[in-house]
Amino acid sequence: MSKLKILQENQSYTFHSYFDLPYETEDILKEFGYNFNPQKLKLPQTEKEIKRLIDIQQQIDEILPFISLSSETARRETLVSPVLLEIVRFCHCQLKIEYPLRVNDRLKGTLDYLLKSHHDLLVIEAKKDDLTKGFTQLAVELIALSEIEEDPEQNIFYGAVTIGNIWQFGKLDLTEKTIYQDLNLFKIPDDLIELGKVLVGILE
Repeated sequence: MSKLKILQENQSYTFHSYFDLPYETEDILKEFGYNFNPQKLKLPQTEKEIKRLIDIQQQIDEILPFISLSSETARRETLVSPVLLEIVRFCHCQLKIEYPLRVNDRLKGTLDYLLKSHHDLLVIEAKKDDLTKGFTQLAVELIALSEIEEDPEQNIFYGAVTIGNIWQFGKLDLTEKTIYQDLNLFKIPDDLIELGKVLVGILE
């Protein structure tokens, strides 16, 4: 029996196309020659104290009862952007928003957020709902980033998908040709301090 091909020849796919495809993450990643491995990851964490995150956590706690989070824009502006802006301030890293990226006709589109420090990249995909399909899209974005990275020594790429109040991390290992999905979830605002330590840890 021949292997079923998910991606069609001579057809163009954007990153968002992979969110819409009705296939399992594992099957989509096989099309790019990657294995898929969900497990609890030991993510990098900074030992530094990110003091302003305590204020952001308190602010989110106070305003959540009064804000409708029914749209992706509302979630991004209320729950995602304040956190990332503080990480940028703390790390002095670059933040690119709605960053266009094109590798080929199967790897192209716009990254919601791309954080870049001297040596490391972190891509973040913000969705209204459906963390599972969001992770599939994130995984393909990580593959795209790995193909344009100029540093031959960089073999690990991190990303996160968030629906605003929940974050989930992923890791691409270029040497192993494997994308790992962290089974741990960070909930906002309760886990905001721990989330911030991971974001900074990846970028340090």
